[in-house]
Amino acid sequence: QVQLVESGGGSVQTGGSLRLSCVVSGDTYLSYCMAWFRQTPGKEREGVATIDDDLSTSYADFVKGRFTISKDNAKNIVYLQMNSLKPEDTAMYYCAAVLGWCTVEAPALYEYKDWGQGTQVTVSS
Repeated sequence: QVQLVESGGGSVQTGGSLRLSCVVSGDTYLSYCMAWFRQTPGKEREGVATIDDDLSTSYADFVKGRFTISKDNAKNIVYLQMNSLKPEDTAMYYCAAVLGWCTVEAPALYEYKDWGQGTQVTVSS
């Protein structure tokens, strides 16, 4: 089990950038795949980007080319660099962990057992 704490959210104008951070603690010696999700009230939480223990990454089509996921294993921090932000990116962003590998297509949302509290991203036009 790991504990996740997100930060870095805020309010920016269209075209702006933000970098989200997810600090991971607990059983960090295990091989977790890390993921960023986002959720708007009334909608299902959706996968944004993932990064495996071997640094393989995946991205949702709606962020591909604009967002970059990375991690610093020494500091146990997962990042989501968000560039060219759009109003549609406005959401609560969550960090999540699952054992093994993952992509934005799998595993299913319910299989993620460890979640952060979320950090709000608001993009104004």
